[in-house]
Amino acid sequence: MASPHTPRRIVSLQPSATVILDSVGALDRLVACTRYCFDVCPQLAERSLTVVADSWTAQASQILAAQPDLVIAAVPYQEQAVVEILKAGVRFLGLAPKTLRDVYTDIAMIAGVVGNSAGGEAVIARIQSEIETVRAAVNQAPRPRVFCEEWGNPLIASQEWVRELVEAAGGEFVGQPGERTTAERALNQDPEVWIAAWCGAGDRVPLKKIADQRGWQQMRAVRDLRAYCVRDELLNTPAPTLVAGLKALASAIHPERFPQAAGLRCIAREE
Repeated sequence: MASPHTPRRIVSLQPSATVILDSVGALDRLVACTRYCFDVCPQLAERSLTVVADSWTAQASQILAAQPDLVIAAVPYQEQAVVEILKAGVRFLGLAPKTLRDVYTDIAMIAGVVGNSAGGEAVIARIQSEIETVRAAVNQAPRPRVFCEEWGNPLIASQEWVRELVEAAGGEFVGQPGERTTAERALNQDPEVWIAAWCGAGDRVPLKKIADQRGWQQMRAVRDLRAYCVRDELLNTPAPTLVAGLKALASAIHPERFPQAAGLRCIAREE
């Protein structure tokens, strides 16, 4: 039973927060969330939840209408909306993860807020165990160069936690995590594996079309048909869903050691 001192009406402006709430058994306290939260927690479709704008486009009036006692968002968020939320006396929790350690901290923090610290620690331990299992399986394997992007125009490399997962999956992340780059620079790094996981695009990134537009036909990853789309939420949601992202990366980087993973599509399927 929930303590009277823990929040009972939570608004989530970020899919990662929604996944974490689910993982620690507190999804029933959600009263409003973004439409993107339904992608990571499809069971929400069975409930009558208020759908609100995300962190970046948050509207205070919309959020306060749900009568929350806690709002969870992540950077970048709408500062004026945060001010209005705080003025109304509602608690606000802002997340800003960059690394896997930050993700673990967010899980522990949200678990503590909802009164289930032990559950949070168990979730963290499971994620770490999955990562170490994959890492051990590729310990002696060659480490192909991997270029991962989270957006295509402008071209932006995936975040630091993705770099950590790529390395755990037996690859060498090329480029600077989270930074803008160019098609020419990425081509010159000659990656052996190319991963596209565009924010908000699901698994619909048109790999062949993009490779043609960028002049990447001679990139080793494209030439060898080792270009992949990974479902957006598996790599761009800093939450327990990253375990599925890790498995997709491992399947792409070392297909000889890992089975075809869910949420992974190869450029060869577009031929």
